[in-house]
Amino acid sequence: MASVTSLSNSVQQHLASALTATRPEAAGADPLLRRSDRADYQANGILALAKKAKANPRELAAEVVSHITTGDLIADVEVSGPGFLNITIGDRAITRNLAARYADDTGRLGVPRSEQPGTTVIDYAQPNVAKEMHVGHLRSAVIGDSVRQILEFAGETVVRRHHIGDWGTQFGMLIQYLDEHPHELDHKDAEVSGEEAMSNLDRLYKAARKKFDSDEEFKTRARRRVVDLQAGDPHTLAMWQKFVDESKIYFFSVFEKLDMDVRDPDIVGESGYNDMLAETCRLLEESGVAVRSEGALCVFFEDVKGPDGNQVPLIVQKSDGGYGYAATDLSAIRDRVFGLKANTLLYVVDARQSLHFKMVFETARRAGWLNEDVTAQQLAFGTVLGKDGKPFKTREGETVRLVDLLDEAIDRASAVVREKAQDLSEEEIAERGAQVGIGAVKYADLSTSANRDYKFDLDQMVSLNGDTSVYLQYAYARIQSILRKAGDTRPAARPELALAPAERALGLHVDALGETVAEAAREYAPHKLTAYLYQLASLYTSFYDKCPVLKAETPEQVENRLFLCDVTARTLHRGMALLGIRTPERL
Repeated sequence: MASVTSLSNSVQQHLASALTATRPEAAGADPLLRRSDRADYQANGILALAKKAKANPRELAAEVVSHITTGDLIADVEVSGPGFLNITIGDRAITRNLAARYADDTGRLGVPRSEQPGTTVIDYAQPNVAKEMHVGHLRSAVIGDSVRQILEFAGETVVRRHHIGDWGTQFGMLIQYLDEHPHELDHKDAEVSGEEAMSNLDRLYKAARKKFDSDEEFKTRARRRVVDLQAGDPHTLAMWQKFVDESKIYFFSVFEKLDMDVRDPDIVGESGYNDMLAETCRLLEESGVAVRSEGALCVFFEDVKGPDGNQVPLIVQKSDGGYGYAATDLSAIRDRVFGLKANTLLYVVDARQSLHFKMVFETARRAGWLNEDVTAQQLAFGTVLGKDGKPFKTREGETVRLVDLLDEAIDRASAVVREKAQDLSEEEIAERGAQVGIGAVKYADLSTSANRDYKFDLDQMVSLNGDTSVYLQYAYARIQSILRKAGDTRPAARPELALAPAERALGLHVDALGETVAEAAREYAPHKLTAYLYQLASLYTSFYDKCPVLKAETPEQVENRLFLCDVTARTLHRGMALLGIRTPERL
């Protein structure tokens, strides 16, 4: 199925031709076409053109209008204000365009792919081995997964990377304790749940920490284990692998609850770059990008200074020969640029790490690993806050476990579904509750610009009113109910029919899906898509209130309105899927 040119792009092309016919020197000028309250679209570009040509803008606008042929696409065009063009689209064009989208059996609704796709490595969802995931892990996972799906839909080749914390000094302590208590991670059952896996790890970590703090001889043995681990001792590595495997059971259970597709080959943690660290340091030192300072290998920056006014360096290798996060991150850049052949490196990481990534990216640029053809960007996100506007904590002041938060969202959503349920079994209520609850959490996160903090308010998230995923899911389920009630009457586009204002508004908005996805992909901005979908659901609600569907005046109008319902449902479904949110057929 070929892509479908949007109505706005078609109008843009007509306007560009009219501008060129009026003033040949205006070839390539942007008509600045926008949706408008006064007409379907308004073109504002003539004002800038008139100023450049020292012409009267209203007269120039009238001249442009004389070169526009009205018909099925542009039904009417008039000069407004100081030289704006108000443009009305023909009803026939709206219906025909939607019909072409509806006929696309690929599920893309005629949305084109990027003409110049590249390869993006997206680094997101980065939990730590042997540690529970908490509320702070939510945003990287949810935002990253949505951006990944939006980019893939737009035509980009996307390589996923989950840079888990699976290396460091704490593993010496854990490995030594497990070596001395070898059955601590044994399972009674062949199948172990994520909760059980984390419970085992949590219990072992606490026991190891207690012994480490109280037993000097154990502390010495544990520190020796760190050296063995870094040296690649086979037995120590095998013990370490047990922790990684146990943690993955837990990670996968949390990601499954979040309805996220996380694949094992995409998990490349800090340990995955160990073999590159020495070479990374050598390359930086030989090129002069990094220099030795008090025994450490450092990179200095004119604009990064401490309170004393002295430059604060990025430490790539410590004075004792150990490697820090910078060495690992720079090695990962080398791997992603030269191994994976990426054009873009995208890091979905907490805003509080912005300075670190600024220094890492600048170092990579100085080394020549990043350049005009290969860029790196941190998609920094803000903090999840409680209702009180403070960082989200439990009543006891502890960090909120991610699993607890998700379970509570599912419980709240299940209560809402049960209240509204019609002929749903308990099993179906539980399934819908999970879809609605997880959708509510994701949507609340994604509907906020990533760099802003947002308040975690479950009461608002699972509300049927307002800008929530439940409102969108309910609009979709309502459409499915209408389509079921229509029985043998099938949706069919009827371009010959005049459209009511609410039908026109809905149709024009459905047509804008492709442009919205392109903008969201270009700016890594899922909130642009959530805003589009919320407006779509709102316009559908207005259409539903003002335009009877099954009781329309004629059989043809019934078919056409069912068609408008179905193309809206497909657009909601497609858009919500790009956010990682389910759209249940019944609610």
